[in-house]
Amino acid sequence: MSNETKRNVFNDLVEQHQNYVITVVGDYGVKDKAIEGWNERYDAALPDDLPVIPKSQSDWIKQCKANDDSLSFALGDETTPIEVAKTFRVWGGYTDKNKDKWLKLQNTFASAWALGVWCVEGTGEIVKLEAEK
Repeated sequence: MSNETKRNVFNDLVEQHQNYVITVVGDYGVKDKAIEGWNERYDAALPDDLPVIPKSQSDWIKQCKANDDSLSFALGDETTPIEVAKTFRVWGGYTDKNKDKWLKLQNTFASAWALGVWCVEGTGEIVKLEAEK
C-alpha cells in the first residue's frame, strides 16, 4: 500500500495522458504499454476519504494496537489519556443536543482503528499501521 490516495493516482494519470487516446481491448486490458501499471498503482493507493483524527487519538491507537488492546478498551478504559477520553465521554450528561457530535467522534476513531490508516488532523500526516499477521 502506498501513501498516495486514489485521487492522486487518477490526477497523475490524467495529467500524463491528457492528449493520449486509450484503446481498450475487450476484457483483456489496454493496447498500449504506456499506461500499464496504473491499475496496480490505483489498487495500492489509499482511499480518498481517510478518517481524520487528532494527534492524541493517533498516538493512542498506535499504543493500543501495539499492546493488542481491543477497540472497546481504547474507547472507554480508565487508563485512556484525558485528551482522548474527553472526545468520547459525555461530560455533563448525554443529551439529544450532543448525540450527533459524540457519535461522529467515536465513528471516526473506530474507522481509523479498523482501517489501520488515517490522517492526523492539523499536520496532514498519513499514519499506516503494519498489516496484522
